[in-house]
Amino acid sequence: MPEIEAHITGTVWKIEVEVGDEITEGDAVVVLESMKMEMPVEAEDGGTVAQILCEEGQSVKEGDTLVVLT
Repeated sequence: MPEIEAHITGTVWKIEVEVGDEITEGDAVVVLESMKMEMPVEAEDGGTVAQILCEEGQSVKEGDTLVVLT
């Protein structure tokens, strides 16, 4: 299953998807905040959101899995 990972260390500012959503390559799935800047995390592949492994306000590290697709 494809996983979408954090590309920076930061805080989950907003989750843009819900389990069951169909997404395509390039869709923003999560917005991370780091150093007062908001940076979208985009899907590298399309698919269906199977799991969301983060919560708004949660601190994440670069490489942490945020969303799993099927």
